[in-house]
Amino acid sequence: MKPSLLIFPLVLTATSATAGDLATVVTDAAGKPVPNAVVTFTPDSGASVPAAEKSKAFVMAQKNVQFAPYVLAVPAGATVAFPNEDRVNHHVYSFSPIAKFQFPLYGKGKSRSMTFTQPGTVALGCNIHDSMSAYIRVVSTPYYATTDGAGRVMLKLPDTAGSLAVWHPNMDAPEHQMARAIAKTSGSQAFSVKVHLPAPTAGQY
Repeated sequence: MKPSLLIFPLVLTATSATAGDLATVVTDAAGKPVPNAVVTFTPDSGASVPAAEKSKAFVMAQKNVQFAPYVLAVPAGATVAFPNEDRVNHHVYSFSPIAKFQFPLYGKGKSRSMTFTQPGTVALGCNIHDSMSAYIRVVSTPYYATTDGAGRVMLKLPDTAGSLAVWHPNMDAPEHQMARAIAKTSGSQAFSVKVHLPAPTAGQY
């Protein structure tokens, strides 16, 4: 029998720390922190991603027969390195519509790379190790961050109206995301969503 899905309410709250700084914390119904949630802010007037942001070093490693990190947020146009830090070979792949690719078997000390040009979600898997799964969230705004182990992020934002969104690969919502319009980057915001376990099958989305 397949395991039943466990449904947990998830609450995201955001408060303004200082002018231009938006502190956001993501917790579940029990008040426990939720890591690996990608928080983004998109101004109503739009915002292009600077070339310097796209050229940063982004890494999705294979370590201890797992991907690290579990969720990696990158801007559209960024190149991600996939180094193998394990003693065994890996075969990385994705069937996601925005980026279908395969990196056939390669061993320790070797690396591959991929440039992601379209916003959306890339679900990763390993053709050798079915238990390995991870996600690359490609965003179209320069204002983004992934929650840490305490479920927190800090975004430095312009003082303007826009959309504040939270995404998580296990969120039970359209496109695994919920968003809310905010008039300015101050005050507080709250999202109430559901997160399901276990995670989707590796490499599928």
